[in-house]
Amino acid sequence: MQNDEHMKPPIDTKAIRDEFPALSQEMHGKPLAYLDNAATTQKPRAVIDALNHYYEHDNANVHRAVYELGARATQAYEDARVSVSQFLGASRSDEIVFVRGATEGINLIANALRPRLKAGDTIVVSQMEHHANIIPWQLVAEQVGASLRVIPLTERGELDLDIARPLIAANPRVLAVTHVSNVLGTVNPISELVAMAKQQGAITVVDGAQAVPHMRVNVRDIDCDFYAFSGHKVYGPTGIGAIYGRAELLAELPPWQGGGEMINHVSFEGSTFAPPPYRFEAGTPNIAGAVGLKAAIDFLDDLTIDRIVARERMLTSRAEQALQDLPFVQLLATPSYRVPVLSFLIDGVHAHDVATLLDMAGIAARAGHHCAQPLMEHYGVPATTRVSFSFYNNEDEIDRLVEALSAIHGRFQ
Repeated sequence: MQNDEHMKPPIDTKAIRDEFPALSQEMHGKPLAYLDNAATTQKPRAVIDALNHYYEHDNANVHRAVYELGARATQAYEDARVSVSQFLGASRSDEIVFVRGATEGINLIANALRPRLKAGDTIVVSQMEHHANIIPWQLVAEQVGASLRVIPLTERGELDLDIARPLIAANPRVLAVTHVSNVLGTVNPISELVAMAKQQGAITVVDGAQAVPHMRVNVRDIDCDFYAFSGHKVYGPTGIGAIYGRAELLAELPPWQGGGEMINHVSFEGSTFAPPPYRFEAGTPNIAGAVGLKAAIDFLDDLTIDRIVARERMLTSRAEQALQDLPFVQLLATPSYRVPVLSFLIDGVHAHDVATLLDMAGIAARAGHHCAQPLMEHYGVPATTRVSFSFYNNEDEIDRLVEALSAIHGRFQ
């Protein structure tokens, strides 16, 4: 990110909203209030234009062609890798592996680590994990005879560090934990957790899908071994994401998928593989997606992270207070530090009914278990309604949300 952030004025929400074409729509005759940013973010014109430009002018396969068009496509793809490495604070661009998203990234990591796991090993996760950071580890654990250990939550919806410490001190092979909860918005003390795990020699894996849109992330400061995120949650296209992997560890890991692009030499007697990151990028990659992701990072870099954080903290505080002031609304958690993600219940109204009626008011919110069923079981509920904000949301949309929720509650009385 740029160093002159303190010199820029606060975000002009009206001007920023004009950069996002989808926000100008109406739904059911009402202006769209898009409050489902934790599921996916809307795309600025800069990203849409970058995708169009690539397909209109630079479309070719990468790394294989000697002609100019192929060279331009390759350059654009590798420039995107450099942007992602800088975005995450990595030391070098070959520590970045492109994947379809955080889900594929964590599956890649889990399967590449499988030869290092054995019967009796433990893998520590947390109770607030997205399914994408539970199921891959369950599958690998079942294959090798390892087991999962789970860090529980406190009443506020934060990780219980008093229990985490002895769990991590019991020599787990892997710590796989989310940076930010996609349900509660809770920001975990990720550097502290990673430091605990590294003292025990554990490999550390961080799901950063919900963190990178809302805060500055530096993988060297966190000191994790792996960090995964999805491009579509950070204003880029769907179908693209990346994992950071510590260079020396990536160099030791076997590939997960086989095919073209990831090889050094192939024969029927055996094959040798390219160095990272290409070893982990079998087949034709999502070149346009990488180009779009770079455009999204450039857009955020111009906006600056400090201004984004300031804007979103204001929205979070306003929305949290507004929901707490409604006596019929129960917030699922009240962590001391959260990003703009709020899950709640309304007395006597099912979460899906709430979201359906919000939609009729032009408000896009999410309802369900949010791919976090163990967390729902912890709270004893089948589903919640979730609203999640971006810097392009405004105060009027929060007021509309409060008004709509009051009307919904009144309708069911």
